[in-house]
Amino acid sequence: MQESSGASASVKKETLAIQLSLSVVMTALVTITTFLVRIPNPMGGYFNLGDVMIFVVALTFRPAIGGFAGGVGSAISDSIGFPLFVIPTLVIKGLEGLLAGLITNKKSIYRDVLAVCVAGGEMILGYFLVEWLVLPVWGVPEWGLVGALGELPGNIGQILIGAVVGIPVAYVVRRRLPEVLK
Repeated sequence: MQESSGASASVKKETLAIQLSLSVVMTALVTITTFLVRIPNPMGGYFNLGDVMIFVVALTFRPAIGGFAGGVGSAISDSIGFPLFVIPTLVIKGLEGLLAGLITNKKSIYRDVLAVCVAGGEMILGYFLVEWLVLPVWGVPEWGLVGALGELPGNIGQILIGAVVGIPVAYVVRRRLPEVLK
C-alpha cells in the first residue's frame, strides 16, 4: 500500500516539474513574441504579436500557465521600453490568458473562438479603462478618453491577429503534444 502512495507522490512531483517548466518556457515565448515585433504608436503604447502566443499557450495548456505566461511574459516585455504599462499589462494580459484557458475545452474550435473573443474583449476593455481612467491619475495627461479611443484599433487588430494565427496553431500543437504535457 505504501508503494502506491509513493508512486503517486512521484507522479505528482513529475507533473509539477513539467507544469513549472512549461510555465517558464511559455513565459519566455510570450516575452519574445511581444518584444520581436514592436510598432510604437503616437500615444506611447505599441502594437505587438504577443497575443498570438498568449492564445496558443492558453488554448493548449492549463489555464494557470496561460495566465502566468500571458501576464508575466507581456509585463517583462513592457519593462523594456514601456515601463508605464508593466503593472496594468501584468493584470490585463494575465487575465486574458487565464480566461482563454478557462473557457476553452481543448476539443472544439467553437469553444476556442469563444475563449479568444471573451479574453480578447477583456484585453481591449482593460487597456481602454487603464488608458482612459488610470493613466491620467498617474500623471500622464496625454491619455484620457481621446488617447484610449485612439488605442482601440490597434488593440482590436492585435486580438484579431492573435485569433487568426493562435487558434489554428493551438489546434495543431494540441493534436501533436503527448498527454503528459497538456
